[in-house]
Amino acid sequence: MSKDQAPQAVTDQEHLRLLSIGYLVAAGYAAFVSLFFLLFAFIGGLIAAAVAFGPSPPGQDPAAQFLVWIFPLFGFGMLLFMMVPAGLQIVAARRLTRRRSRTFCMVIAAITCLSVPFGTLLGIFTFMVLTRPSVARLFDASGPPGEGLGTAAGRL
Repeated sequence: MSKDQAPQAVTDQEHLRLLSIGYLVAAGYAAFVSLFFLLFAFIGGLIAAAVAFGPSPPGQDPAAQFLVWIFPLFGFGMLLFMMVPAGLQIVAARRLTRRRSRTFCMVIAAITCLSVPFGTLLGIFTFMVLTRPSVARLFDASGPPGEGLGTAAGRL
């Protein structure tokens, strides 16, 4: 490593560490916000159960009882919609730390850009760091994704 590459390597390592922390924070925030949708689904389920098992007025359309179940279904759907990207952000944070799967990290950065404003900044900074040639060399030097992880792919 030459004299000019040493400061750049330290900078790259620090930027990747900060990005990893940023993805963990973003995942924690998304998981926390998704808990409100769990609350929404729980309250909607209570209301739906009260309508389903309570006395129904004469002449009520059976389709009206089904419409009450839209609230818990919406809540669980939004919970899933927010937890999947949070899980992917945790995986991206781990892969940034291990210097693996640069393309996967860039795809997650693109998805994270949809979360305005913090996710947009995190995604842009991720693209800025991961497109540097020196960082690309760090990811290339770490070897294939399955290597050294104790998996079947690492033993081949």
